[in-house]
Amino acid sequence: MLGASALAWLPSGVEAKADPNKTLKVSFEAADDGFDMARTNSLYSSWLAEPIFETLLTYDYLAQPAKLVPGTAAGMPEVSADGKTITFKIKQGIYFTPDPAFKGVKRELTAADYAYTIKRHLDPAVRSVQEGTYRGKLAGMDELIAKAKKTGKFDYDAPVAGLQTLDRYTLRIQLAEPDYNLLYNLAHPAAGALAREVVEAYGTDIFRHPVGTGPYLLKEYVPRSKIVFDANPDYRGFTWDFQSSGSAWDDEVIRDMKGKQMPQVGRVTVNIIEEEQARWLAFDSKELDFEQLSPPAAPNVLDKDKLKPQFTARGIKLYRYAEPGTRFTFFNFQDPIVGGYTKDKIALRRAIAMSYNHSEEIQQVWFGQAVKAQSYIPPGVGGYDPKRRTTIPYDPELANKLLDYFGYKKGSDGYRTMPDGKPLVLRIQSAPKTRDVLRSEIWKRSLEKIGIRAEFPVSGFADSLQAAYQCKLMMWGLGGTAGIPDGKDFLESFYGPNAYQGNFGCYKSEAYDEAYRKSQLLPPGPERNALYQQMELMLEADTVQSLELWQIRNWLIHPWVKGFKKHAIMRANWMYLDVEPH
Repeated sequence: MLGASALAWLPSGVEAKADPNKTLKVSFEAADDGFDMARTNSLYSSWLAEPIFETLLTYDYLAQPAKLVPGTAAGMPEVSADGKTITFKIKQGIYFTPDPAFKGVKRELTAADYAYTIKRHLDPAVRSVQEGTYRGKLAGMDELIAKAKKTGKFDYDAPVAGLQTLDRYTLRIQLAEPDYNLLYNLAHPAAGALAREVVEAYGTDIFRHPVGTGPYLLKEYVPRSKIVFDANPDYRGFTWDFQSSGSAWDDEVIRDMKGKQMPQVGRVTVNIIEEEQARWLAFDSKELDFEQLSPPAAPNVLDKDKLKPQFTARGIKLYRYAEPGTRFTFFNFQDPIVGGYTKDKIALRRAIAMSYNHSEEIQQVWFGQAVKAQSYIPPGVGGYDPKRRTTIPYDPELANKLLDYFGYKKGSDGYRTMPDGKPLVLRIQSAPKTRDVLRSEIWKRSLEKIGIRAEFPVSGFADSLQAAYQCKLMMWGLGGTAGIPDGKDFLESFYGPNAYQGNFGCYKSEAYDEAYRKSQLLPPGPERNALYQQMELMLEADTVQSLELWQIRNWLIHPWVKGFKKHAIMRANWMYLDVEPH
């Protein structure tokens, strides 16, 4: 056994009744991509799915570093000595929220629901973006997948050694090789239990019909505008009882929350507000209960790393932390201009990356609330090396010399062509947001210093994301945040078989893939970390991205919100909060 739960669950049959008069009003800066976690890696979709679809394991709300604890599992799993057999016992008496798909029957959560959820990620017809999490790892599953590819139909009922339901409440996972990150993956919303009959009832429309067992259920869904959650009246509830990680913030949270029956909040309203200034004004006028401080507002709100007196006087609190994530611009390796593996193509990508003025972005876009990224693995996750420094610095002069050497000649207009004389024009995807406009201007100025033209086609985030999954964008700037507390979460994006499933640049390297596979057979420690560092050097050698920033996040919380802390991995903290009258 690996540990004990940090949640003190209510006795069986006792339901937590959230107060319908307690509401939380929050915002997202970009639209979600629906609730079908097999078809999206969107941060915002994960955020929304988390309070609906319960996972076998979850995280202790306060523990630092991130610590796994039981979710719907009755305890931490039994793991065999060789690490290949993992056995979960699931709590009895957990029920899905009522839905017409259940035909009036009260539907209990069982081990088969988790087996089905994992199998669905491996169904070739689904084309799950999470497929790489389980690909090649479950004993006997490859044969089932191969048969499905031949027949066009995945047999969900076929017995397979890798996923066994020993009884109604016991799930046994048999691995072909040890996977030391699997438990983290099983705590991700994509591993949240789905009911097969619900998926079959709604088909491709499942992305807007989430049915789970969690503390909240979907009440209203207006895509790209507004999402409303109500507390699940059938949710079993728990007593708030977490231990401090040693910070004064934790100690205050415990004083406010210890012993309360959760959840307390009866309704959560999420509004999609893309413009930073609009989000700030909504918070300032008390239309939002807490908000991530928009960088343009930072100079008016912060005095270095503290709130200015006029905000502390209002009882507003600041929760500040370094996000375990990166911001980057990826290159599409299938693109005829920036793609390819020859030296001249690598030189072009490297020159582009070396031209980008990160300092301008830090000051003009993030108003000092970011630092230059030095590695693909960010601080706060396993495998991060604080001594590492990127081998691709900001150096326009050297970038020009590199382009000259590889035959990207300048014409009479001062702009370069491809070595064969064809036009050299970059297409960097953008969005109709102030931040993206500013980034586009920085890119334009940066690229002009090395004689490269660029265009900035504009589309909404959800549309660009769909195109990125299909490897159709030449370049696009994104942010990635840790979904598990290990560097694998960032390095798997470049694994060749994950092309069209999150490997947005369709990058493929046999040497990288081999190192990645080796790393996943090693337990956390120096040997695996050394492989991670080798893989980062490979990525830089091929220049798969313009690696840009690590962000500093500043959350502002109104005084009537109690229990707030931003977890490094979990997104939705609503079930841990309370709201006082105001």
